[in-house]
Amino acid sequence: MIFLIPSAKEMNVDTPTYPQPLSPESQTLVNHIALLSPKELATAYKIKIPAAEIEYQRWQDLKNGQAKTYPAAYLFNGLMYRHLRQKPFTSAEEDYLAKQTFITSSLYGVTPLFDPMAPHRLDFNNKFSIDGQSLKNYWRPAYDHFAQMTSQPIISLLSSEFEDIFSPKVRENFYQLKFMEEKDGQLKTHSTISKKARGQLLYQAAHKNCQTIDDLKSLTFDHFGYQSDLSTERHLVFIKHQSP
Repeated sequence: MIFLIPSAKEMNVDTPTYPQPLSPESQTLVNHIALLSPKELATAYKIKIPAAEIEYQRWQDLKNGQAKTYPAAYLFNGLMYRHLRQKPFTSAEEDYLAKQTFITSSLYGVTPLFDPMAPHRLDFNNKFSIDGQSLKNYWRPAYDHFAQMTSQPIISLLSSEFEDIFSPKVRENFYQLKFMEEKDGQLKTHSTISKKARGQLLYQAAHKNCQTIDDLKSLTFDHFGYQSDLSTERHLVFIKHQSP
């Protein structure tokens, strides 16, 4: 069983490792964006020049192999990652996550959770063109290849921005998880609920050493539980019930 998770905009730089080589796909992307001036980056990112100058230097460092890198699981600091890291990982939990969890990145492609990454500002909504292609189209062959090369069930904990990089025929084989909250007799969902729950579920999957879809269905966390009547074979719904 393999988990796919998104990267995050919020990053926490701590405990740097040595610079790491980029894949050919990532290096091509870096070479293109590193040609842009701070002014052009400010326009592309819709940010002010001082912030764009920081990003400009990051791209130059990446191009020249001088960027400091950090284990991705600790570099990213969004809600999902903070709830995944709710406790220090045991060696068994870290081994599980290292083998079964992959980050979908607009810079690095599909990457193991603990692989080193450099701080960067890039997502699939940025209007960069690489060899005449959008970031989404540029990465799709590599994303599809990753999914097609595994015989294990793929559990998508992705937002639509990241899941849509995979072609429709590949996506239809994913197991998709949805998280909802019971409130005042109604079921509600929003991004905060989903981000927290993705991290919590993944932590529990590692803690319980889940190996099958049925193992996932048995998980309970933060008042969430699997809801069979709202689920289908490949769409699993977890509901957070109100406390008594």
